[in-house]
Amino acid sequence: MSNPIFKGVGTAIATPMTKAGIDYEQFERLLNWQVESGVNAVIIAGTTGESATLSDREHRELLEFAVRIIDGRIPVVAGTGSNDTAYAVELSKFACSAGADGLLVVTPYYNKATQGGLYQSFTAIADAVDKPIILYNVPSRTGTNILPETVARLAEHPNIAGIKAASGNISQIAETAMAVGDKIAIYSGNDDQIVPIMALGGVGVISVLSNVLPKETVEICTRFFRGDIEGSRRLQLRLLPLIHALFCEVNPIPVKAALAAMGFGENYLRLPLTPMEPAHEARLLELMRAEGLKV
Repeated sequence: MSNPIFKGVGTAIATPMTKAGIDYEQFERLLNWQVESGVNAVIIAGTTGESATLSDREHRELLEFAVRIIDGRIPVVAGTGSNDTAYAVELSKFACSAGADGLLVVTPYYNKATQGGLYQSFTAIADAVDKPIILYNVPSRTGTNILPETVARLAEHPNIAGIKAASGNISQIAETAMAVGDKIAIYSGNDDQIVPIMALGGVGVISVLSNVLPKETVEICTRFFRGDIEGSRRLQLRLLPLIHALFCEVNPIPVKAALAAMGFGENYLRLPLTPMEPAHEARLLELMRAEGLKV
């Protein structure tokens, strides 16, 4: 793989909030804990970071803050995608100037572009920046799916370095891996598919689970990379019930509840997201305790 932004675990980090705004004190604690726990990168203002309800000012301030706190210890990947390509270009340029090491760019949502439109949109963003881009394919949220042949075309661009594969469709991800070869890095976008996607040549995961269990998520990848496939598989399967609990309601509702229970700020989300249903939260906390977390 030619120079991926990171290999292993990139935490799609949550954004602690209160009614008054972003809780930067708790965000700093969370960032430092992630670095100390051995994750390989952090992804700022992605889906898990509630990018959809951040104002433009908040989005930019959050990126600047994260870059300052991380201070070069691990790569900072900035979520800069939009359904408006012109705005995505503007935000991507800003993230590069703010010191981000890479960009995570989601497919334009709601517009439902054609494959040709997706190609032109991603190319316009990649042409405008000087940092590597990870494509983000999550059709369940955007209504748009990047087909393997489109990914293969985009992989020819020197600024497109990877894809977060969150379609859930292993067959499609295998076809993508076949189509791109070693031109770009493939990251699992689903915590329940880390090992299967690495078995197809993936280089790690952009993870929600690692917000809560960073060391264990890193261990899944570490075991796989050192050839302990069975150990990696066993850990993946052991954590499956907790992974399912973290996605039993739409992300990031469960992970915000989990982090609040761990002492990382309030369990506060912005509408239209609402706090986790009590029965679901009770099950989540039970599974967290089973993994040794004090909640």
